[in-house]
Amino acid sequence: MQTVFNLFVYGSLRKGFKNPAYNYVSRYFSLVSNNAKAKGLLFNMGNFPVAKPTANNKFITGELYTIINKDEFSFAIAQLDDYEGVYAEENEKPLYYREKTIVYFENVATEAWVYWFNGEVNGKQIIESGDVLQFFSEQQKGS
Repeated sequence: MQTVFNLFVYGSLRKGFKNPAYNYVSRYFSLVSNNAKAKGLLFNMGNFPVAKPTANNKFITGELYTIINKDEFSFAIAQLDDYEGVYAEENEKPLYYREKTIVYFENVATEAWVYWFNGEVNGKQIIESGDVLQFFSEQQKGS
């Protein structure tokens, strides 16, 4: 039985991206905080940032959601797993993996699911702000 019904999103599933997959987030989940954070590092992959977990006191910024109807969690998270490439084709490596992490918001710590990048980031620049939206905003200003 599923016990964690929270979802932490830091990238293309955030509201500001207007990604079609966000429809699953907005339809099945309720926003808890648009200023949440989890321990992780963002890396600049060129066209897009990715996140990896860290034990250090470095944080990524995102949004925390909770499921509206617990009976619909399995369906909703399966749609997001599909979008994030959690289940790869045979002989392919999954693009992301989903795991539970601790998310902090408004002096509260709670457990939530998050999608971490499953590839290599060796030699990639760390995005110090830890905020994908800020990263893209700064990229636009620089171009």
